[in-house]
Amino acid sequence: QVQLVESGGGLVQVGGSLRLSCAASGRTLSNVAMGWFRQAPGKEREFVAAIRWSGGVAVYADSVKGRFTIASDNGQNTVYLQMNSLKPEDTGVYYCAAHFLDPTRMVATTPRRFPYWGQGTQVTVSS
Repeated sequence: QVQLVESGGGLVQVGGSLRLSCAASGRTLSNVAMGWFRQAPGKEREFVAAIRWSGGVAVYADSVKGRFTIASDNGQNTVYLQMNSLKPEDTGVYYCAAHFLDPTRMVATTPRRFPYWGQGTQVTVSS
């Protein structure tokens, strides 16, 4: 069981920055993968970024490469999503998610593979 609590959403101007936080709790977090997804009005939930709780190589959607950074802070039990050079297309509800995995397997990138989810936080980028 993994519990996720998100924060950091809000209104930001085009070109600005925002950092989302996801506080995680539960047992055996060392074999947990953490991911960020977003959903715009009228659209399906899409993958943004993912990383192992223990760290390592991160995976990013093409639309956010070079602008977003995902990081895991084991000491604070928190996963962050640093968002820079924000565009109106980045507007949506951002969700933190988690799934268990074998250390030899790659992190998942589809919503259906993540059984644990946060409540979501709204991010709005104004023109």
